[in-house]
Amino acid sequence: MPNMPEKDPGLWSAVLAWLIAHQPQLYAAGLSVGIAVLRVMYGSGSRRQMYLEGALCGLVTLSLVPLLEWLGLPQSMATFAGGAVGFLGVEKVRGYYDRVAVRQSGG
Repeated sequence: MPNMPEKDPGLWSAVLAWLIAHQPQLYAAGLSVGIAVLRVMYGSGSRRQMYLEGALCGLVTLSLVPLLEWLGLPQSMATFAGGAVGFLGVEKVRGYYDRVAVRQSGG
């Protein structure tokens, strides 16, 4: 009988090691999702808006974490980035990005 992956202790130790190594990013993304969901609920948004805004904010936060490293900021700043993205929302973050992109392109 083949060895089942769920019974392989090596698999679970690898998963646990990966979770520990990526804890700041995962925490920041989870915080971003949570804040975005609560913000949409507070604004009486629909369930669909709640799910989509939460997912988009979490993904935006995950994409910002490498930028923090590139800027030389500590990993603990990921929590701030996640909270800020969740609080501002995807539309505001996109607006900031658009303004920076126009400035960088010289337009």
